[in-house]
Amino acid sequence: MTDRFEGTIDFTARYEGDGTARGEMEVQPGILNPFGTVHAGAMIWFADVVATRLVLGDREARQGMAGFPLAVNLNANLLANTREGTLTASADYVKQGRRLSVVRTRVTRPDGRVMIEMTTSHIPSD
Repeated sequence: MTDRFEGTIDFTARYEGDGTARGEMEVQPGILNPFGTVHAGAMIWFADVVATRLVLGDREARQGMAGFPLAVNLNANLLANTREGTLTASADYVKQGRRLSVVRTRVTRPDGRVMIEMTTSHIPSD
């Protein structure tokens, strides 16, 4: 038996300039699991990109750029889910360093309930 999976993910991520980054992602069919709730992978991808946006700061991400903040560790706690609405992600530093940065990112649903709390560690690429 072979299952085929297809989806689209669409969200925004922006550096706030005050040591935080934020993003929004509308719940849409392309990110839902077969149960009809947001797929864990979509939440993790969203949170990871918002965390990366924080570490990038006001620099523009470019393919092959030196110093791109590579995630080398990720710990995600999936706490809740939803079937609709706009999800919000906020990322802030646990540790901001020259070689290692640790970021905590929370994704919340419209009622404010935390869906995922994720901690990532980033090192700059060469």
